[in-house]
Amino acid sequence: MAEIHSFNHRAMATRFEVRIADEERTYAAQAAQAVLELLDELESRLSRFRAHSDVAQIAELVPGDTMRLSESAFACLEIAKKMEAATRRAFSATAAALETQAAAPEWSLLPEELSIRCESGRLQFDLGAIGKGFALDRMAVLLREWDCPAFLLVAGGSSILAGAGPGDAPGWSCGLGGDNATQRVFLAHESLSGSGLAVKGNHILDPRTGRLAQRQNRAWALTDTAAESDALSTACMVLSEAELNEVLAEHLSWLVFLESDGVAQPKGSRALPPAAGIHLCDITDPKTVNRPRNTSG
Repeated sequence: MAEIHSFNHRAMATRFEVRIADEERTYAAQAAQAVLELLDELESRLSRFRAHSDVAQIAELVPGDTMRLSESAFACLEIAKKMEAATRRAFSATAAALETQAAAPEWSLLPEELSIRCESGRLQFDLGAIGKGFALDRMAVLLREWDCPAFLLVAGGSSILAGAGPGDAPGWSCGLGGDNATQRVFLAHESLSGSGLAVKGNHILDPRTGRLAQRQNRAWALTDTAAESDALSTACMVLSEAELNEVLAEHLSWLVFLESDGVAQPKGSRALPPAAGIHLCDITDPKTVNRPRNTSG
């Protein structure tokens, strides 16, 4: 089996893990340090709990105001806007605003100016359902620049982004469920994210109504990028079966697993990843997991 080097780091209110295979350990550690520094930089831009972050400053805008954003914040919000449209607003980066506002705030992006404009309401963004995935995508780009193609990136228990598999393996073995998950697949050059109510209770709002999501079982989304899989897995908790079928019919590169009687049933046109049996990683359903920080391997 290929040697795998693992590095952990706490950011965005959860535990991130970087696994690098097929590299000398010292070099792998240097590459991991670089991507974890990038992660901290992204958190400083995207966290609503950082007073000087882009997201915190956006919340101070009033209708008609514009604000220039950092490249990373603009790119994340651009993907959020795209996923909002693709999921028929079942995913929204401003869903949390409905807890304090009667209607969802409206906003637009100005690409030429790398800016955001507040159209109505107060722009209370919570990027918890897409920010971690966006960070994984950026970290993956940097790992490839370091010429480390065989990697697995994990954000808490909810998001996984896989590069090439370790050694001769067809991918990284990941489970749909908890530590004893029996359904396992090999992931390579794709992302898997999960959402559910088991850990945090019913905490997902339907952005279209302001009410709690009705789905009680867990959902997983498999896509090419972690930002997409993060947002889609959240939307799956809100969409009806008919709505989800329509969304998947429009996006053939997406695959969804819905839990039914303890089994994850696939939906969508994307080919199923190959089944796996080697225990390397599990994906559960929480969007945040609190664990100690550890930057040693």
